[in-house]
Amino acid sequence: MAGPVEPRGQYSPGDPANLRVSDEDRHKVAEILREAAGEGRLDLDELDERLEAAYAAKTYSDLVPITVDLPVAGGPQAPVPRPATAPVPVGAASHTTSIAVLSGATRRGVWQVGERYTAFAFCGGVDLDLREAVFSARETVIYANAIWGGIDIIVNEHTDVVVEGVGIMGGFDQGRARVPANLTPDSPVVRVKGVALMAGVTVTRKAMPGDEPRGILRRRYH
Repeated sequence: MAGPVEPRGQYSPGDPANLRVSDEDRHKVAEILREAAGEGRLDLDELDERLEAAYAAKTYSDLVPITVDLPVAGGPQAPVPRPATAPVPVGAASHTTSIAVLSGATRRGVWQVGERYTAFAFCGGVDLDLREAVFSARETVIYANAIWGGIDIIVNEHTDVVVEGVGIMGGFDQGRARVPANLTPDSPVVRVKGVALMAGVTVTRKAMPGDEPRGILRRRYH
């Protein structure tokens, strides 16, 4: 009688990366690849190679190298310049990326955000607090890609948010707002794109640092 079949290569029974992918997962990745080719990020040969690899993928770990260097479909939108009257605080540093690999990365306080920002988490976490940030453009595109990790983005009540990411055995969504939106024609727009592969990307609206909703204060002192 033959013995048990040994898996090839490294295998960890507790690693979710070894779970089998579904046809829906393969189709999601294929759509991302086609959109990337349409934007000129992949040539036709690369598209064919990656599509073949996507449809041949057996586990989630097989999908990681296919999409890790690509943003989600749609491409950056043309930004609308922010009014010249918006002052930039003295000493406010400008940043364009937050990367966490087997670690954590946090960005908060007063800082400058450009037209595009990249957040990447691999087996780690990124906390991106935009409540006190100064936007240099009316619309900012954030490319948030997470693999076996998490990215949390926080905005204030005056920021308009558009979430367009894709979750593959994970979540890519806008969480329950802690404060109601208070938008005006001059409100900055934050458009969040990307892929959450066995990970989570969440955008949450909260009060400004140090502020609390009045309802909480009333309950606390009455």
